[in-house]
Amino acid sequence: MILSAMARISGVIGWPVTHSRSPRLHGYWLQKYGIDGAYIAMPVRPVDLPTAIRALPALGFRGANVTVPHKEAALALCDEVDEMARRIGAVNTLVVRNDGRLVGANSDAYGFLENLRQASDWRAAAGPAVILGAGGAARAVGIALLDAGVPALKIVNRTAERAQTLARNLGRRATAVAWEKRSAALDEASLLVNTTSLGMTGQPALEIDLQKLPAAATVNDIVYSPLQTPLLAAARARGNAVVDGIGMLLHQARPGFEAWYGRRPEVDEALRRFVLGDTP
Repeated sequence: MILSAMARISGVIGWPVTHSRSPRLHGYWLQKYGIDGAYIAMPVRPVDLPTAIRALPALGFRGANVTVPHKEAALALCDEVDEMARRIGAVNTLVVRNDGRLVGANSDAYGFLENLRQASDWRAAAGPAVILGAGGAARAVGIALLDAGVPALKIVNRTAERAQTLARNLGRRATAVAWEKRSAALDEASLLVNTTSLGMTGQPALEIDLQKLPAAATVNDIVYSPLQTPLLAAARARGNAVVDGIGMLLHQARPGFEAWYGRRPEVDEALRRFVLGDTP
């Protein structure tokens, strides 16, 4: 598609950012809906982040996604921040208003929950949820699950202090569990979510015994490289419903795309295959 002088431009800011699937994802939607626009990857070093973000309005950008390692730093660079971004403590979506003001938002919790709902029959009221990890992703997932109505949330992390801090910040329904008790924590759980890098390509494997996990429980790994992690393979082998991580990426992109290009995009199997590289 040939862009006009009125083309709407957005992109993704990260360091590094060459691995990002976001340009492929948004490019698919732009072509599908015939939108005069573009979405580009912007490698920005941490030291240059303030300059890059504040330049977006002057350069005519409609906004941008923000990925690692800039999500938390971007929060302080916005003119306005929505409630969810403030609760999570990070920004993954920037929107440039007509007056040039920068609004920061966070769609990670939304993307996680929409993926879970689309890909499984999980219900929040079914029982406690267990989250492995205590970083930014775990915080977004925890907020999403508590907002959805889970009765209890167990935070399991290799560093006990981080698990305790996150549980305390999430409120009375959240409790911290020692890493060595991670397998026992699965008893009566309706959902297990891995937000750590364990099991990701190039990382050590996640060692956990799923014996105590109820047969009706759902298992979700938010990473998508590999798409089927050892955790998901083990859960699938014992009959648990599994949800991979690519859907979270697809769904979290929807609010930003709508804000920048004026169209609420759909997430379907064709998009999933394209973003994963199964189709040209």
